[in-house]
Amino acid sequence: MSLTVTFSLPSGEHRACAAAEGQTLLQVAQANGIDLEGACEGSLSCATCHVVVDPAWYGKLPPPKQDERDMLDMAEGRGRTSRLS
Repeated sequence: MSLTVTFSLPSGEHRACAAAEGQTLLQVAQANGIDLEGACEGSLSCATCHVVVDPAWYGKLPPPKQDERDMLDMAEGRGRTSRLS
């Protein structure tokens, strides 16, 4: 199934990107030239892939597991709808 993910960038730009079911937000961002670091390549060993999810979508996600919550504690600018991408 084809999906569209819209990234709101720090510059204020909004970029809609095609995504496949099962892809992580980190993979979608990097495939589309969006500057999202992901130093641990999505292994939940850092918080460099931290994103803030639109509140309208946050409740539709499965709850974060303990290892993600632990890493989010280290995320700069963490908010109520923060997740690791």
